[in-house]
Amino acid sequence: MCLKRFYPDMYIDSTYQIDFRKLYQDGYRGLIFDIDNTLVTHGAPATPQAEALFQELKALGFSCCLLSNNQEPRVKMFNDSVHVEYICDAHKPSVANYEKAMEIMGTDRKNTLFIGDQIFTDIYGAKRTGIPAIMVKKIHWKEEIQIVLKRRLEAVVLLGYRRYAKKLGRQDPNTPLSLLERYRKKENHNKDEGYTNSEGRLR
Repeated sequence: MCLKRFYPDMYIDSTYQIDFRKLYQDGYRGLIFDIDNTLVTHGAPATPQAEALFQELKALGFSCCLLSNNQEPRVKMFNDSVHVEYICDAHKPSVANYEKAMEIMGTDRKNTLFIGDQIFTDIYGAKRTGIPAIMVKKIHWKEEIQIVLKRRLEAVVLLGYRRYAKKLGRQDPNTPLSLLERYRKKENHNKDEGYTNSEGRLR
């Protein structure tokens, strides 16, 4: 199995460390977020930090959509404080609701980013859809048992990712880079391997 399909385009400690202003300058306009362990601890309402983040993103000009596999009561509880678009029961990594989120925001694959903390749902779904994905470290260790088990497999993927990132010239794959810079390096590397699709976009 080719692990590259699971690799994030950036891996960073926290959603709250992402330079969203720079991403806006790079041309991105739509942001799709997971909720649990990406923005807040599992099952928690929006924190003042999360509320401030979405206020900042709206002020910058971003459209935002929450994309969660949780049911509506949990998603609505969080969204009641941040007031953005949301899709619940999303069945990630299914592509359909990533595409629906872009339709709701009025964005497309070229100017949309996904931010989440799980490889086999969040990141893989974004990669299948053809949009860049930022993976963040989980906020808290306490998780549902099925997620804990998946984390063990994620560790294998992340080991491969770190090795792959170093091939692209990154001394520390956890250090945030301009996403466009990351993509340029990746495109150049994959062109050498014939790893682009018919539209020239990365698989």
